[in-house]
Amino acid sequence: MKVLMINGSPHKNGCTYTALKEVSDTLNAQGIETEFLHLGVKPVAGCIDCRSCKKTGKCFVDDQVNEVIEKLSQIDGIVVGSPVYYAAASGQVTSFLNRLFFAGGGALKGKPGAAIVSCRRGGAAAAFDQLNKYFTINSMPVVSSQYWNQVHGNTPEEVKQDLEGLQTMRTLGNNMAWLLKCIELGKQNGVCFPQEEERISTNFIR
Repeated sequence: MKVLMINGSPHKNGCTYTALKEVSDTLNAQGIETEFLHLGVKPVAGCIDCRSCKKTGKCFVDDQVNEVIEKLSQIDGIVVGSPVYYAAASGQVTSFLNRLFFAGGGALKGKPGAAIVSCRRGGAAAAFDQLNKYFTINSMPVVSSQYWNQVHGNTPEEVKQDLEGLQTMRTLGNNMAWLLKCIELGKQNGVCFPQEEERISTNFIR
């Protein structure tokens, strides 16, 4: 089993990575493989609603989004991490997830997802809520912890002093490992993901 760890911070080894690494180490200790993806500092194009992905199965903009879509069949869960900017997730990770879920969300259905946020002081709850909405609109089990999945600090060294935050990350890792193993055991015993009904789309204009 493998979990993709998406680092939506411009800082490759910053506060967000420190939190993700705590989750990753815990998953590894439970026998779950992890792979890190750092979105980097280059601008990430947003979705332009061209809908070419509905015909081709990949995004019109050929970047890291398509690289992830290609490997989703080998991914059993994802953890998305972001710093908190103005009480929201980073622009890079927001644009990335908008396109990933629009073009490749079907391959993530039924797979556990978790969000973690890193902030100096405030705004964590709003950013955390924003990221979780990607999972809850896509039939993905949301992995929780003993508290909201957040760490506090302005530097990685300060994050390492947030003992409760790091414990929350470890609990998250253990909970995700448990859920992944439960899902795998269920599959082995004939318990599969529910069959979806034909989609009904209702607008508010009659």
